[in-house]
Amino acid sequence: MAKNKFHDGPGPSQRQLRVGELIRRSLSEVLARGDVHDPELNRMSITVGEVRTSPDLKIATAYVLPLGGQGQEDVLKLLSRNKSELRRAMGKKLGLKFTPDLRFQLDQTFDQMDETRRMLNQDSVRRDLDGA
Repeated sequence: MAKNKFHDGPGPSQRQLRVGELIRRSLSEVLARGDVHDPELNRMSITVGEVRTSPDLKIATAYVLPLGGQGQEDVLKLLSRNKSELRRAMGKKLGLKFTPDLRFQLDQTFDQMDETRRMLNQDSVRRDLDGA
């Protein structure tokens, strides 16, 4: 595999970012429309916050969260159980040569934002910020 001379950092390439966003939109649409033949999964409202792809675009990790944060472990099980059907439905929409294998993880972004907000609201931190 040739090394990209314009990209020397460990971050994702523009292609990875573009394909990840394409997959995120497609997966969100498939889940919102209920294109999967699983009534349990179709009953849930799932947010797809981000999709990260491997450098070769063969693996896509979707960071998901159920609406309201309830039933997080159930969501992962349901998505994993229906992975092949989701992949097939997305493959029709994507127009890529290969549809990547899907992996699912819980999206921790909101928890991290809440923790950051909590830390910034601590008296000692506020005192330091106000004094600066």
